[in-house]
Amino acid sequence: MKHILILGAGLSSSSLIRYLLQHAAKENWRITLADVNIAAAQARIGKSKHAIAISLNLQDDAKRKELVASSDLVISLMPPALHTLVAKDCVTYKVSLITASYVSDDMRKLHPAALKAGVLLLNEIGLDPGIDHLSAMEMIHEIKDLGGEIQSFESYCGGLVAPEFDNNPWHYKFTWNPRNVVLAGQATARYLENGMLKLIPPHRIFSQTRIVKVKGHGNYDAYANRDSLSYIEPYGIGSAQTVIRGTLRVKGFCDSWQQLVLLGLTDDSYELNSPEKISYRDWLCSLVPEANTENLEQELCKFLNLSKNSKAFKNMQWLGLFEPKPIGLENATPAKALQKILEEKWKLQKGELDQIVMKHEISYLLHGKIKKKAASLVVTGEDQHHTAMAKTVGLPMAIAAKLYLQGKLKATGVQIPITREFYEPILKELKKLGIEFHHS
Repeated sequence: MKHILILGAGLSSSSLIRYLLQHAAKENWRITLADVNIAAAQARIGKSKHAIAISLNLQDDAKRKELVASSDLVISLMPPALHTLVAKDCVTYKVSLITASYVSDDMRKLHPAALKAGVLLLNEIGLDPGIDHLSAMEMIHEIKDLGGEIQSFESYCGGLVAPEFDNNPWHYKFTWNPRNVVLAGQATARYLENGMLKLIPPHRIFSQTRIVKVKGHGNYDAYANRDSLSYIEPYGIGSAQTVIRGTLRVKGFCDSWQQLVLLGLTDDSYELNSPEKISYRDWLCSLVPEANTENLEQELCKFLNLSKNSKAFKNMQWLGLFEPKPIGLENATPAKALQKILEEKWKLQKGELDQIVMKHEISYLLHGKIKKKAASLVVTGEDQHHTAMAKTVGLPMAIAAKLYLQGKLKATGVQIPITREFYEPILKELKKLGIEFHHS
């Protein structure tokens, strides 16, 4: 019997856990789901006889090491900063690890030790990063197998609201970690365009967007991700003159979000003075020159060069940022204060569904002619638990876990899923589960 240890029972865990439980009897698996909130973990596994839920503080070294040592595979859904802590234990006890997070510098340093231990530390096997790698590499290899040379590569993905439930003026609701949404765009974006390095500093990320059309679903705004250049070498697309990866939002979102950035509401670098006592209105007054509680709206419009009839102003108004409502948080940064009000207003309500939209566009030179190839993916959630986000993040991890425990993944060391060994079987099974790209 193989023992799978899952760390974390958060928003993205539901579909992964369901998949593993569905296959547990046939594959002879025993599953331990560990979370600091044992009630949340117990709710995820229900009454399954193939799993147990336990409470775990990941900083409890003795308990963590004991759990890792007794496992055949660890799946970490913990915050990215904690993955390396687990990965070091995995190397020590020769247990493989799967995560959906980007490869950190600390994780990358474990590669030689992981190779020596003969274990796989598989990262970036969720949605973005994850499914984007799988599908992009399938396309890139198909083109290269024909003798084509990649000229440009663009990839975009967004976690959105299903159109029929898009009923707020921001056209957005949370289906994954709200803090990550609030802190998006905090670093300079780097990409390649027409052979030239392009940089977008944080204060311009949401104002320097481009339009991406997804056939049958309309146009979206796309803002550049942090570092598109780092995938040129792993993807083997050194010939490309344009390489950009970005995030999709419904048109209008980015312009409104840009105003919050300019006001400093997304800043996470300092704590507000007595945020448990001051109101959102008082907070805005402190950020807008010449503003007081009487003239705030007028001065804010002057400062941001907005009209009171503009969508951005009305969106701020809809959030309640001008209201004399106490922030009510202790030791809050601006970003945390903003997150609090967003979580109240951007909550996915019962019965509402989310949607994932992804698109790749590749141009390539073949037999002296420039050709183009595109692939798009649209996935709608089942319900509030098995959201499109939970399915597209969790299922690639779950399938990879099954393949590993079946002995079908032979790679070791720190890896991301960019070889045929990963993308062929995982994309094949995702297609059976309704997660399928449409090519043109």
